Amino acid sequence: MANQEIHSEYGGVVPELASRAHQQNIVPVVQQALQRANIVKKDLSAIAFTKGPGLMGSLLVGTSFAKSLAQGLSIPLIAVNHMQAHILAHFIEEDTQQKPPFPFLCLTISGGHTEIVKITDYFSMEILGSTLDDAVGEAYDKSAKILGLGYPGGPLIDKHAKNGNPYAYKFTKPKVGDLDFSFSGLKTAILYFIQREVKLNPSFVKENLDDICASIQETIVNILMDKINNAVKKTGITHVAIAGGVSANSEIRKRLKALEKTRGWTTYIPKFEYTTDNAAMIGIVGYYKYLSQSFDSNDTKATARLKVDE
Repeated sequence: MANQEIHSEYGGVVPELASRAHQQNIVPVVQQALQRANIVKKDLSAIAFTKGPGLMGSLLVGTSFAKSLAQGLSIPLIAVNHMQAHILAHFIEEDTQQKPPFPFLCLTISGGHTEIVKITDYFSMEILGSTLDDAVGEAYDKSAKILGLGYPGGPLIDKHAKNGNPYAYKFTKPKVGDLDFSFSGLKTAILYFIQREVKLNPSFVKENLDDICASIQETIVNILMDKINNAVKKTGITHVAIAGGVSANSEIRKRLKALEKTRGWTTYIPKFEYTTDNAAMIGIVGYYKYLSQSFDSNDTKATARLKVDE
């Protein structure tokens, strides 16, 4: 396993550094994975790789490596949609993990995506609502940057929020469609609020950091829960899941579980290790595609922008 901690120095992901790190790490990481699984390359049945969406440089590294390995071993190549993988992480085989039945709704939340998806089969997905501008992960990261916190910002805001008053400060929710999201206005409102308060008291952020984080988180989580509640009302589907990096957020997980009790839903929350980008979620998609013999040719290309239903 390899993590790219260098991005924290720059307050966000640097695409060129990400692709270089992918290139440096991909061979040793694959070798380590084979050793841990106690197998050799000839034991592989297929090669699954992330086609998109994502940073083009990093995708190109993975795509090129996967094509070469599959061709060298004369085994099938399987292209995986990154966002489908987040959703299907709920089906990774573990005794402790409850799997949602079809159809179910999934709130996919990450640094680049915020969507409500209706899933009727492993590869039959429909986007019911999505962000009109920024994703929820961006709202967290930008807010953290405004507050002088590090990157990624979501876990840091979540940490400080646990000790704060979520009703200390009020931020206006964006007025968009019942199932759509918008976070650009909220980011701006938080920026102006902090600038205004710091003018009055230069130590405002330091003295009130926990309350500020709790209030920001309360606003974001309320937006997410309102939208998924609207989706349940519109579809009548009461099996509700969350997926993506931001689904690791403790308040989102807690509030979804609370709605299970108050609304009569059945909710599905992934293990922490399956929330952020991971090989297991790519593997489970590859598994189901392998079972259906859904293979790809060497003409398959990486795609930076790819919707969950593509």
